[in-house]
Amino acid sequence: MIEAECDRRTILKPVVCGSGLALLFSAGAAAAQNTAPSSGGVVGQVFDTIQPVTEAGVHGFFQLLNNQPIAFILLSLALGTLIGKFSFKTISLGSTAGTLLVGVLLSMIAEAAYGITYSIPGILSSFMLLLFMYALGLKVGPQFFSGLRKGGLAFLVIGFVVWSLNWVICYFGANLIGLAPGYATGLISGSYTITAILGVGQDALANGAYVPPDGTSVEQVGANMAAAYAISYVLSTVLTILLIRYLPRIFGYDAVAEAKRAEEDFSGGATDPVPGAPGALTMGMTSVGVRAFVVIQKDFIGRTLSQLADDFPAVPILRVVRGGKILDMTDDPTLQANDLVTVRADVEDLMGKEIKLIGPESDDPLARNVPIEVADVHVGAHKISGKSLAELGAQLSGGVTVQAVFRAGNELPLGPKTDIHFGDVLRLNGPNVAIQQAAKKLGGIAVLFTMKTEVLYLALAMLVGYLVGVITVTISGIPFAFGTSAGVIMAGVGVSYLRSRNPNFGGPVHEGARSFLQDFGLNAFVAVLSANVGPKVISALGGDTILWLALIGIAGALIPPLVAFWIGIKVFGLNAIISDGAATGGRNSTPSLNAIMEESHSSVAAVPYPVSYAFTTVLALIGGYFSMILS
Repeated sequence: MIEAECDRRTILKPVVCGSGLALLFSAGAAAAQNTAPSSGGVVGQVFDTIQPVTEAGVHGFFQLLNNQPIAFILLSLALGTLIGKFSFKTISLGSTAGTLLVGVLLSMIAEAAYGITYSIPGILSSFMLLLFMYALGLKVGPQFFSGLRKGGLAFLVIGFVVWSLNWVICYFGANLIGLAPGYATGLISGSYTITAILGVGQDALANGAYVPPDGTSVEQVGANMAAAYAISYVLSTVLTILLIRYLPRIFGYDAVAEAKRAEEDFSGGATDPVPGAPGALTMGMTSVGVRAFVVIQKDFIGRTLSQLADDFPAVPILRVVRGGKILDMTDDPTLQANDLVTVRADVEDLMGKEIKLIGPESDDPLARNVPIEVADVHVGAHKISGKSLAELGAQLSGGVTVQAVFRAGNELPLGPKTDIHFGDVLRLNGPNVAIQQAAKKLGGIAVLFTMKTEVLYLALAMLVGYLVGVITVTISGIPFAFGTSAGVIMAGVGVSYLRSRNPNFGGPVHEGARSFLQDFGLNAFVAVLSANVGPKVISALGGDTILWLALIGIAGALIPPLVAFWIGIKVFGLNAIISDGAATGGRNSTPSLNAIMEESHSSVAAVPYPVSYAFTTVLALIGGYFSMILS
């Protein structure tokens, strides 16, 4: 009876349903009473009632992926990432294109061979995409506004070139071949990988702005749009990823070298990452060293630490070890013979005569093992404003050195005469206790390297960006919106931009966590997308129409960014990676952006991306609407 009540076809479905659970337990208890305590008696009876997860064989495998979409996503991610690592003559798909291909192939096989149609809720893919966009915004925020100042007009022109060429190729290509109504709009939507264009096309049908010719129904036009979209979408996505990835190489540029030049250009010559940026709180190369000595010289014995700090300001004492114990530095201890002292100073000073006055060097691990931290401190004390670094020596004692100074997100030249203003950010390195004391004197809080990520700020910023993106204004039947993806990436840009001014803002974000959100978010989005697109590709197959859809879709996807890239480097003189990023934004291809970042080992291509992306999103919706009306 239990088997009759339960659906065998549902994977991992409980063996019993409803009140059958009590029946199973009561039956189990009765069986236990009537069975001799032989090996595996009761256990064997219980496990005899467990039904198979799914039927055996290949059909069962695809059925499993249908009933358990999480398994489909994880399998696509694993196999796609593995395939993306393989390269042929230095050319590889990358993890994003690999995931898309695996997902589409799995969903197409399931549909064609077994009649299983995969359909994963779009909310999952949308959320994953938003995680990617926010993480990306955090990465490029400080460079975004300098990018606007340096090449805003060029980015808009590149975006316009991509959009206009795509519209001309798809619309006139469909008309030249004589394709039925709806195909042109579907080609534009698929080749541009903007699903919303299908929506405005359907709007034109629903509100009567376009009336199908006699003998053609509204449903048929809608089906034509969906078929053209599915065919061109898959081909365009994969091929655009490859094109964008290798555009610099096609034109003879080294992507990694170009990215480094672009980073230097957009950083204004700064050598340290701005506060909140990846790698900000790392020590890097320094001429400052830490050494330990045994106190035997009379000039040091009987002197307090404060007295020695006045006599030898260039060689501060970080730690005092006596009898195998570390003394409390806040008590201003007096040095005794055979104490171990740890000093930190420039190598030149460590080799000077002052050091030789202390005594022989020690390798005692307790004295030498002094952790050196790096922290950003926002200057919040007005009495500090206007003083030079040389004058701030008293506030930066205890082995603390200034690694970099930032004002309004820009790094300042560092030297003894560098003046400090209220609101500046000082990057300090030294022992944690000394950094905390210095931060207190500077009127700020020491922001140290952390392994944590602040979820509160992430959720609030993404919420604000999402709500801004969904605001829609309808003009003449065409809905205009900034878009949730653009809204969320700008939220990330805003958070990182404000953090570069004040590192206390936005909470700590560990670079490893940010990088994971970026990579996993995009690839999970692509995996879900591939599951839903595959069945539509199958339904569009047949006749020579599919060949024309493929050719026009590929041309509409690849020719525009190729021409726009050339205009960027030749007409506007843009850096190859920056031009590539602008063309990618104009093409609205987020997976391609990830591909060029992988190829160039840099995220600088994302600087122009939001500008051309937002601009062409609006143009693409207008163009999609009119492509339907003009059909």
